[in-house]
Amino acid sequence: MKIYLDCCCYNRPFDDQTQERIYQETQIIMGILRGCQSGNYEIIGSSALSMEIDRIGDPAKRQCVSDLYTLADSYVNFDESIEVRAKEIASQSKIRTYDSSHIALAEKAGVDVMITTDDKLERMASHLQLNVEAVNPFKFLIQYMYGGEQE
Repeated sequence: MKIYLDCCCYNRPFDDQTQERIYQETQIIMGILRGCQSGNYEIIGSSALSMEIDRIGDPAKRQCVSDLYTLADSYVNFDESIEVRAKEIASQSKIRTYDSSHIALAEKAGVDVMITTDDKLERMASHLQLNVEAVNPFKFLIQYMYGGEQE
């Protein structure tokens, strides 16, 4: 299974773990990354993710996020077709430029699922005709890891 984690997923383990939702999302994301290491998943990275990670202001956090990002198995690069698709996605919704680029990159890479902790992105993406499903870690856990339906 090919998975695209957006930047907020790589950041999640370094967020405030005293908040229950953040802690639980971190556990799921770390499980996905372990699954990548054991060959259960293929994690796809992108030039947009690299650029976004490079823009993290806190040098220590940036290094930690970069270390997690090294687990990506392959990368897709931003090109003119991605720019066109990202603009198309943005024009059909209120999805921001970075996020529409991530969706376009995930589509180009042929991923099975894009995981995000951004509730607004997940909600807006669910109303569009995309070639990839954007889900939060909980939905991924239920639908893809356990094969069930989310209530």
